Amino acid sequence: MTAAFTIFAKRVSREKRIPFEISADPFYSENNMRYLENVVAAINSGKANLVEHNLIEVD
Repeated sequence: MTAAFTIFAKRVSREKRIPFEISADPFYSENNMRYLENVVAAINSGKANLVEHNLIEVD
């Protein structure tokens, strides 16, 4: 663990950046959040067409 951090710290110092790409969970993308807000608005206004599905098993 110490060696891994030392390598990381040296690369950050040398490159002046984090040595890997950071990405966010696509669930929280702007497009998906807008879609979810529209779904919630449709549910709250009573305009949503809610249907049951078989993705979740219930005992």
